[in-house]
Amino acid sequence: MAEFGDLRVSEAITVPAWELSESFVRASGPGGQHVNKVSSAVQLTWQVQASSLPAGLKARFEKLYANRITADGRLILEASEHRSQVQNRTAARQRLAEMILKASIPPKRRVATKPTAGSVRRRIAAKKRRSEVKSLRGNVPGEE
Repeated sequence: MAEFGDLRVSEAITVPAWELSESFVRASGPGGQHVNKVSSAVQLTWQVQASSLPAGLKARFEKLYANRITADGRLILEASEHRSQVQNRTAARQRLAEMILKASIPPKRRVATKPTAGSVRRRIAAKKRRSEVKSLRGNVPGEE
Protein backbone atom coordinates (compact mmCIF):
# COMPACT_ATOMS: atom_id res chain seq x y z
CA MET A 1 0.00 0.00 0.00
CA ALA A 2 1.36 3.42 -0.91
CA GLU A 3 1.95 6.08 1.74
CA PHE A 4 0.08 9.33 1.13
CA GLY A 5 1.58 12.07 3.27
CA ASP A 6 2.68 15.54 2.27
CA LEU A 7 2.65 16.29 -1.45
CA ARG A 8 6.23 17.11 -2.46
CA VAL A 9 6.11 19.23 -5.61
CA SER A 10 9.77 20.26 -5.75
CA GLU A 11 12.72 20.84 -3.42
CA ALA A 12 11.22 24.13 -2.25
CA ILE A 13 7.47 23.45 -2.54
CA THR A 14 5.55 21.00 -0.39
CA VAL A 15 1.80 20.88 0.21
CA PRO A 16 1.02 19.52 3.70
CA ALA A 17 -1.26 16.48 3.80
CA TRP A 18 -3.81 18.29 6.00
CA GLU A 19 -4.52 20.76 3.15
CA LEU A 20 -5.66 17.96 0.84
CA SER A 21 -9.03 16.29 1.16
CA GLU A 22 -9.88 13.10 -0.71
CA SER A 23 -13.25 11.48 -1.24
CA PHE A 24 -13.95 8.30 -3.13
CA VAL A 25 -16.80 7.90 -5.58
CA ARG A 26 -17.92 5.26 -8.01
CA ALA A 27 -16.23 5.60 -11.36
CA SER A 28 -18.20 5.52 -14.59
CA GLY A 29 -17.16 3.50 -17.58
CA PRO A 30 -16.20 -0.13 -18.15
CA GLY A 31 -15.79 -2.60 -15.34
CA GLY A 32 -18.83 -4.84 -15.47
CA GLN A 33 -20.60 -5.68 -12.23
CA HIS A 34 -17.53 -4.71 -10.23
CA VAL A 35 -17.87 -0.99 -11.11
CA ASN A 36 -21.15 -0.75 -9.18
CA LYS A 37 -19.63 -2.08 -5.95
CA VAL A 38 -16.30 -0.30 -5.63
CA SER A 39 -15.60 3.41 -5.16
CA SER A 40 -12.30 3.61 -6.99
CA ALA A 41 -12.51 7.14 -8.43
CA VAL A 42 -10.87 9.86 -6.34
CA GLN A 43 -11.95 13.48 -5.88
CA LEU A 44 -9.02 15.49 -4.55
CA THR A 45 -10.06 18.83 -3.04
CA TRP A 46 -7.62 21.62 -2.19
CA GLN A 47 -8.36 25.08 -0.79
CA VAL A 48 -6.07 27.26 -2.90
CA GLN A 49 -6.40 30.53 -0.96
CA ALA A 50 -6.00 28.86 2.46
CA SER A 51 -2.92 26.90 1.38
CA SER A 52 0.57 27.43 2.75
CA LEU A 53 2.07 28.29 -0.65
CA PRO A 54 3.79 31.67 -1.14
CA ALA A 55 1.42 34.51 -2.12
CA GLY A 56 2.96 35.01 -5.59
CA LEU A 57 2.66 31.34 -6.44
CA LYS A 58 -0.96 31.27 -5.21
CA ALA A 59 -1.81 34.28 -7.39
CA ARG A 60 -0.21 32.71 -10.48
CA PHE A 61 -1.97 29.41 -9.77
CA GLU A 62 -5.36 31.11 -9.42
CA LYS A 63 -4.84 33.08 -12.63
CA LEU A 64 -3.63 30.05 -14.58
CA TYR A 65 -6.42 27.72 -13.39
CA ALA A 66 -9.25 30.20 -12.77
CA ASN A 67 -11.69 28.08 -14.78
CA ARG A 68 -10.96 25.00 -12.61
CA ILE A 69 -11.41 26.72 -9.22
CA THR A 70 -14.89 26.88 -7.69
CA ALA A 71 -16.53 30.07 -6.41
CA ASP A 72 -15.50 29.28 -2.82
CA GLY A 73 -11.84 28.85 -3.84
CA ARG A 74 -11.58 25.06 -4.01
CA LEU A 75 -9.79 23.12 -6.70
CA ILE A 76 -11.43 19.73 -7.32
CA LEU A 77 -9.49 17.14 -9.30
CA GLU A 78 -11.11 13.86 -10.21
CA ALA A 79 -9.09 10.82 -11.20
CA SER A 80 -10.85 7.73 -12.47
CA GLU A 81 -8.57 6.45 -15.22
CA HIS A 82 -7.41 3.41 -13.23
CA ARG A 83 -9.43 0.61 -11.67
CA SER A 84 -7.39 0.81 -8.49
CA GLN A 85 -8.16 3.38 -5.80
CA VAL A 86 -4.47 3.66 -4.90
CA GLN A 87 -3.47 4.34 -8.51
CA ASN A 88 -6.21 6.97 -8.85
CA ARG A 89 -5.04 8.69 -5.64
CA THR A 90 -1.50 8.75 -6.99
CA ALA A 91 -2.70 10.09 -10.35
CA ALA A 92 -4.73 12.90 -8.75
CA ARG A 93 -1.86 13.95 -6.49
CA GLN A 94 0.59 13.81 -9.42
CA ARG A 95 -1.72 15.98 -11.51
CA LEU A 96 -1.97 18.56 -8.70
CA ALA A 97 1.82 18.56 -8.31
CA GLU A 98 2.25 19.19 -12.06
CA MET A 99 -0.25 22.06 -11.93
CA ILE A 100 1.56 23.69 -8.99
CA LEU A 101 4.94 23.18 -10.69
CA LYS A 102 3.65 24.83 -13.87
CA ALA A 103 2.37 27.81 -11.82
CA SER A 104 5.69 28.08 -9.98
CA ILE A 105 7.51 29.11 -13.16
CA PRO A 106 7.24 32.92 -13.36
CA PRO A 107 6.27 34.28 -16.77
CA LYS A 108 9.00 35.89 -18.84
CA ARG A 109 8.99 39.68 -18.79
CA ARG A 110 8.25 41.28 -22.14
CA VAL A 111 11.04 43.56 -23.26
CA ALA A 112 9.66 46.60 -25.04
CA THR A 113 11.41 47.31 -28.34
CA LYS A 114 11.53 50.42 -30.53
CA PRO A 115 10.38 50.19 -34.13
CA THR A 116 13.18 50.50 -36.64
CA ALA A 117 13.67 53.79 -38.47
CA GLY A 118 12.79 52.11 -41.78
CA SER A 119 9.50 50.74 -40.46
CA VAL A 120 8.55 54.18 -39.10
CA ARG A 121 9.32 55.78 -42.51
CA ARG A 122 7.26 53.12 -44.33
CA ARG A 123 4.32 53.60 -41.96
CA ILE A 124 4.34 57.39 -42.39
CA ALA A 125 4.65 57.07 -46.19
CA ALA A 126 1.68 54.67 -46.28
CA LYS A 127 -0.38 57.09 -44.19
CA LYS A 128 0.46 59.95 -46.59
CA ARG A 129 -0.52 57.82 -49.61
CA ARG A 130 -3.78 56.88 -47.99
CA SER A 131 -4.47 60.50 -47.05
CA GLU A 132 -3.84 61.56 -50.66
CA VAL A 133 -6.27 58.91 -51.98
CA LYS A 134 -8.97 60.05 -49.59
CA SER A 135 -8.44 63.75 -50.32
CA LEU A 136 -8.94 63.10 -54.07
CA ARG A 137 -12.39 61.63 -53.39
CA GLY A 138 -13.88 65.00 -52.45
CA ASN A 139 -15.79 67.42 -54.70
CA VAL A 140 -13.80 69.15 -57.38
CA PRO A 141 -13.79 72.93 -56.80
CA GLY A 142 -15.41 75.00 -59.56
CA GLU A 143 -17.62 72.22 -60.97
CA GLU A 144 -21.32 72.38 -60.28
